[in-house]
Amino acid sequence: MSEQNNSPSTAQINVELEDRSYPIFIGSGQLAAVGISRFVQGKKVLIVTNTTVAKLYLSALESELGDKQVDSIILQDGEQFKNLDTLNSILTKLLDSQHDRKTTLIALGGGVVGDITGFAAACYQRGVPFIQVPTTLLSQVDSSVGGKTAVNHPLGKNMIGAFYQPQAVVIDTDSLATLPEREFSAGMAEVIKYGLIADAEFFDWLEQNSSALKQGDQAALTYAIERSCLNKAKVVSADETEQGIRAILNLGHTFGHAIETFQNYSGWLHGEAVAAGMVMASKLSLMMGGLSQSEFDRVKNLIKIWSLPVAPPSDMTAEDFNKLMYRDKKVLDGELRLVLLRALGDAEVTSDYSVESLQTVISSSFSE
Repeated sequence: MSEQNNSPSTAQINVELEDRSYPIFIGSGQLAAVGISRFVQGKKVLIVTNTTVAKLYLSALESELGDKQVDSIILQDGEQFKNLDTLNSILTKLLDSQHDRKTTLIALGGGVVGDITGFAAACYQRGVPFIQVPTTLLSQVDSSVGGKTAVNHPLGKNMIGAFYQPQAVVIDTDSLATLPEREFSAGMAEVIKYGLIADAEFFDWLEQNSSALKQGDQAALTYAIERSCLNKAKVVSADETEQGIRAILNLGHTFGHAIETFQNYSGWLHGEAVAAGMVMASKLSLMMGGLSQSEFDRVKNLIKIWSLPVAPPSDMTAEDFNKLMYRDKKVLDGELRLVLLRALGDAEVTSDYSVESLQTVISSSFSE
């Protein structure tokens, strides 16, 4: 993994995966500056976006693609549309427009668009290239990097998918200016996650620089995104298909996915569910001796700074959690593995925890 700083407000990272390596461009104006057409291998492009993003950035992206045959499909906006029906609509568009094996798909949008576009690219004619142009903070720091692609099933989140790496990731921080405050805060949950699992110094920095990030300071935004992507790229390069260490990226997600599934993917945003899940995981880490009370309080306070939930939805029950958590991808041979903290900045995937303590955390979390 290599890093190159061009200025305080731009950066480039390379995700090192041998013949599947690719660059991540970060900063203001990157959509125009990168020259995205050089990553398009053939003559045809399908842009996948949604109703919210299309009116903001679709024409700008189309203008960067020169003489390519550019088609687009505009999806409904929302996690509830990340399903097999929507995937089929993308594949139908590719077939109707006679796209071939050299076509390139471009995901223009947040995590839902990125995940489903990547999965469509992995499936179409057994695999065609794709490019990520993430427009939300959450997708910029997390879902656009690492090649996880998927759709949801009514019985579980991201249960149908593939590991499939993009050709490039173009993160234009200017898109954050149009992002609703709630969406930005949801993205901060994933940013905080990186400090918790692997980068205690970054966690300290986030505590000290929340005001700059809230004010939209470009240097601070670029640094936070770059540091997040560096942490993720390091883990992905070491474990591309999540056979081991990559699972630490799921801190709080087992709890969070249970919340999202309970709400049929139409209630809380992903980052909001993950935030509550990280508090629950941190509380179990406290009970198992990994965190001190003061460290747990710091975790909860930083999440609160971003107006994120620190407790599950009030209409869920402990029984709901127990039923839904055991559908998680980290269940192996009937054993639920969780991501817990040995210390701030040091995470592990383990089944070595007290089941009684887990039940205490679930039942007591509703009153956090």
